[in-house]
Amino acid sequence: MPLPAAAPTRGGQPGAHPAAGAPTQLRGRPPGTNSPAQSQTLSPRPYTHVYIPRGAERPRLGPAPARRGPAPPASAALVPVMAAAAQLLRGAARSPLALAAAAAGRRALGSAPPAAGRGGRRAALAAAGALGGLGLGLWRRQQAAMAASEEDEKEEEELRQRFMAPPVSGLRELRRRRRELRSRMELLIMETQGEVCRALAALDPGAAFAVDTWERKEGGGGISCVLQDGEVFEKAGVNVSVVFGLLSEEAARQMRSRGKSLKAKDGKLPFCAMGVSSVIHPKNPHVPTMHFNYRYFEIEEADGTKQWWFGGGTDLTPTYLNEEDAVHFHKTLKEACDKHDLKLYPKYKKWCDDYFYIKHRGERRGIGGIFFDDVDSPSKEEVFQFVKSCAKAVVPCYVPIVKRHCHDSFTPEEKLWQQLRRGRYVEFNLVYDRGTKFGLLTPGSRIESILMSLPLTARWEYMHTPPESSREAEILEVLRNPKDWVH
Repeated sequence: MPLPAAAPTRGGQPGAHPAAGAPTQLRGRPPGTNSPAQSQTLSPRPYTHVYIPRGAERPRLGPAPARRGPAPPASAALVPVMAAAAQLLRGAARSPLALAAAAAGRRALGSAPPAAGRGGRRAALAAAGALGGLGLGLWRRQQAAMAASEEDEKEEEELRQRFMAPPVSGLRELRRRRRELRSRMELLIMETQGEVCRALAALDPGAAFAVDTWERKEGGGGISCVLQDGEVFEKAGVNVSVVFGLLSEEAARQMRSRGKSLKAKDGKLPFCAMGVSSVIHPKNPHVPTMHFNYRYFEIEEADGTKQWWFGGGTDLTPTYLNEEDAVHFHKTLKEACDKHDLKLYPKYKKWCDDYFYIKHRGERRGIGGIFFDDVDSPSKEEVFQFVKSCAKAVVPCYVPIVKRHCHDSFTPEEKLWQQLRRGRYVEFNLVYDRGTKFGLLTPGSRIESILMSLPLTARWEYMHTPPESSREAEILEVLRNPKDWVH
């Protein structure tokens, strides 16, 4: 019975032990043939190693085909495969180079040279599998990126619906820099403007806000939203401004007078300022005027360091005193402050009473609220969160009061008193208000937006004095001697 062919052993001769040179029993010998005389002598001709799948018929092995050159190494088939994998990792799987590399890998895999051996083909198979896994992973990443893009577009559309106009810095840019505080502040003032305008428009459905976007050639711009001659509001304005450039010498002098140590380079101070401000003048004298402003300021000094601070506040100016309204207004602001520190409300309430003092009249502009400026501690993030809480309190502290009194009846005499009190409002804004003065001193400022705070109508009478024990005298007493409304 013929023996199956066997590959040469390490000794060079079939069945030869590498050390002794004596023939040994061949693995292919049939059972029962144990003598060396019955062994066959095999010539040392090369044979190929062929992988036989499990269960397949075992074929006869023949001589290996003649080589036409040196056998490539086992890793040769992996080169194009790994090249394609590298292209995939670079995110260029659809490029012609990546597609060509992948095709080359498949061709190499299908024609791996016999000399590569079983291990080389397994490695090629593993590499091809890895390449397929990379392709699947890339597809999954692309699907995730598409889903994220759809979410981004949805979020941008929701923001557009909440804003009165596109942001000064551009919505895409703000979302790209969403982790930076300047971007977050601009988004906050845009949202606050939209919230207040929608709340006021709902109270005065017969009127509409005129939305006016403007640009400042020195840098930045703003959005002015103004409602005039409505049924409820005689004039209501809500402005957003985002401006930057070089601070004027007059504005720098004003800041230094408040204790700011500003070191200019060649007389120049780069700055960025942004904020939302509003003044609402109702028609009915039993509905108080309300003002709020929240802002962020940043200045770059000569050595490159940046000074930053926040400012703002919300205050109420009634024509006639209503203690229930005063308590609601102050209590709502106190709750916003107490979320951050119980000491903030009493501190900023007093600051408000002192700030809105008309020195030449010896009285306050209104019954106060909260006011703060130049706040740069404990940290930028903590102050921002405090400002955000105060901005979110604007609508709930004021809108219920408007709803309660916008349909109250009033007399011509009460309307006259309202006009006289508005005259005091104008005096304070033009003579003492920091925001108005800063705007008027900043080159390229939009005067119409700055003076938006002034009412449509006001009145001054020579030596007007209300009767004692009248409701007019009652409000004057509170303006001259501020009260604690929440304790």
